[in-house]
Amino acid sequence: MDENPTIQNAKEDEISLIDLFAVLLKHKFLIIGLTGAAMIFAVVISIISLKLSPEKSFLPNKYTPKAQMLINDDSSATGGLSSMLSSSGLGSLAGLAGVSVSGGSSNSALAGYLVNSNTIQDAVVDKFNLIERYKIKKSPRAASREALKKVLTSNFDTDTGVFSISFTDTDPEFAREVVNYVVDLIEARFNELGIDQNKLQEANLKENIQHSYDEILSLQKRIQTLEQSVSNIYNPSSAPSIMLDSSLLKLELSAQQQIYSQLKVQYESLKVTMASEQPVFQILEYAEVPDRKSEPSRGKLCIIITFAAFFLSVFLAFALNAVENIKKDPEAMSKLSSSKK
Repeated sequence: MDENPTIQNAKEDEISLIDLFAVLLKHKFLIIGLTGAAMIFAVVISIISLKLSPEKSFLPNKYTPKAQMLINDDSSATGGLSSMLSSSGLGSLAGLAGVSVSGGSSNSALAGYLVNSNTIQDAVVDKFNLIERYKIKKSPRAASREALKKVLTSNFDTDTGVFSISFTDTDPEFAREVVNYVVDLIEARFNELGIDQNKLQEANLKENIQHSYDEILSLQKRIQTLEQSVSNIYNPSSAPSIMLDSSLLKLELSAQQQIYSQLKVQYESLKVTMASEQPVFQILEYAEVPDRKSEPSRGKLCIIITFAAFFLSVFLAFALNAVENIKKDPEAMSKLSSSKK
């Protein structure tokens, strides 16, 4: 009576698994030795990389300080973004970075574009002499930009509205300086573009208030000089002319004082408005010198190398077993011998 096919297949699978374990047991010393050697090698190179200086180490510690900014993408707070970008000539460039200049503009996308823009990149390269630091000789400008983009990154959290900038280097203090410099550049660029209308209006009001105040002081000084000259004149016929000039200056002074009062009222009103609204760009935290490395993870590296060596040793065990089986098979050997002829 024939055996049930299901039972027969189960027995064949069982035999196949036994054969597999038999191969592994046969080459257990190869598997254990290769895996153990790889693990020891990984640990040794990790220790050596720690002992060497960052300049000489093939696996130096790297640090990634981060600065955080709050960027408001609310359209009500940035109603003038589209017009500002268009008037500044950055409309097409911002479009390439994913920033639409025809309504629904994104300040966070613009900030991301600015971080990777040639203007910011070149400013950082020149400020910190990265061409010499990275030992770039061929195509220094293009190559330095590419090298900087690999270590200078930005990220925007849509849930919190926090935009972060980070820089990775073996020197934590140098990395912090680069990040904070980029943050200041981005803030200055936002101010130049006039995206935050409240801040732009505040700056204009401050300038006009100061100009009006200086003008008032100047007029008061001129009036005082004229009034003093009236008491000291020797020619009575010139007195009416001096008094007329003094009257005109007083009228001008009165007008300037009214302008100054109106500007102060507008400025105080704007301060109240700004206090109740979220600014477009606000620095939350400058980067600090990190006291913990961001990479490499030597523990993970040791685990990866060990597992890779284990799987390689298993593959070699089956490969060696296959070669042995071929050598024991006369038919296979005869085929190989005839193929050589």
